Amino acid sequence: MQVRQVDVLILGAGAAGLMCALTAARRGRKTLVLDHAPHAGAKILISGGGRCNFTNIGCAWQNFISDNPQFCRSALARYTPQDFVALVEKHRIAWHEKTLGQLFCDGSARAIVAMLLDECADAGAEITLQVRLGDIGKAEKFRVETSAGAIEAESLVLATGGLSIPKLGATGLAYQVAQRFGLALTDIRPGLVPLTLADAALAVTRPLAGVSLPVVAQAGPTKFAEALLFTHRGLSGPAILQISSGWREGDAVTIDLVPGAQAGFLVAAKRARPKAGLKTVLAQSVPQRLAEAMVPADLASGPVADLPDRALGALEAKLKAWRVLPEGTEGYAKAEVTVGGIATAGLSQANLQAKAVPGLYAIGEAVDVTGWLGGYNFQWAWASGFCAGETA
Repeated sequence: MQVRQVDVLILGAGAAGLMCALTAARRGRKTLVLDHAPHAGAKILISGGGRCNFTNIGCAWQNFISDNPQFCRSALARYTPQDFVALVEKHRIAWHEKTLGQLFCDGSARAIVAMLLDECADAGAEITLQVRLGDIGKAEKFRVETSAGAIEAESLVLATGGLSIPKLGATGLAYQVAQRFGLALTDIRPGLVPLTLADAALAVTRPLAGVSLPVVAQAGPTKFAEALLFTHRGLSGPAILQISSGWREGDAVTIDLVPGAQAGFLVAAKRARPKAGLKTVLAQSVPQRLAEAMVPADLASGPVADLPDRALGALEAKLKAWRVLPEGTEGYAKAEVTVGGIATAGLSQANLQAKAVPGLYAIGEAVDVTGWLGGYNFQWAWASGFCAGETA
C-alpha cells in the first residue's frame, strides 16, 4: 500500500488540534488531522453546560499551573482572547460574558465546533475520524501506521489531550509518544475535580448534599472565592474545583463558610435578636440545612441570649476556618482537565516544538500547562495550537 505524504500530521481533533490545523493549512501546508473518536471537538461540545465557556477576557499566565508557570506567557500573548472573539464574531456566533470574565455562547457549543471545522475546510485541512493508530516513529520524516494506511509527515503534532473524561475517549497517547521520542513527563493527576471525604466527615456532610453557598476555599497558598457544593461523596462546586488542581493527598482544605460576615457577627446577632435560637440566627448567614448541621447540640436549644459569647466566638471561628481533610478526588472520570503532562523544559516557549526532536510539537492539555476554571484552558488550547500551526 502506498504511503500517504503530508506536511503536517496532527493527532487529535479537539480544540488545540483543530486550531493548529486551520492555522497550518492557511500557510499552504498540506495538513491532516486524525482522531479515533466518531466526532471532532467532543470536549468542546460538553463544556460550559453545552454552551462552551470558550475563553476568559482576563486570561494571563498567572491563571495557569505548571512547573514553569511563565512558559505559557509567549503563546498567550501571540493569540489572545480578543483574537478568538474576533473569529467567533466573524462566524456571527452570539456570545455573552458571565461572571469573572467568562465568555459563553448564547446558543449551543456546537457552533464553536462548526466554526472550527468550517475554518479547517476553507483552509484545506483534512480531518479523518475513527482512525486507529499503530507504530509511530521517525527516520527522515515522521511515520505513523494507522488503520487507514501509513502516513509520513514533515511535522507531527501531539494534540490528543490528557486523561480527563475517559468516556469521551481520553487516553495517554500523547504521553506515550512523547516518551518514545525522549521527552520527559511531569507528575500527572486529575484537576478541576470534586474532592471526596472519608466516612467520618461524610457523616456530617452527606445530609447536606445539594446545598450550595459562596465560600472562600484554600489549599496551601491557593485560595478562591467561589461557590461550594456539598455532594454525596464530598465537596464540589467552582471553589473546590479551583483548589483541587493544586491539592495534594494529605493536604487539608480550609473553607470560610461565611466570607461576608464581620468579626463578632454571632455576638452581634445575639444582641439584636436575643429571643431567637442559634440555628435561626445562623440561617441568616448560611443555608438552613448547613446552620442545623454546624450548630453543636449543646448550643441548639433555648434562646441565643442564654449562650455565652465565648461559645458563639468558637462557633464563628469554626465557620470562618472550617478545616477538612479530603480522602482523595473523584478521579479522571469527573476531572475537567489533567494537571501536569509533557514537561515544558523540553519544548520551545515560542512554538511548542520539541527542542531535541525537530518537527515534533505538543499542544493543549497534553502539555504541563493547566488553567483555572473559567475558559482559561480553552484559551491555552487556541493559543498553543495557533503558535504550533504558525511553524509546523
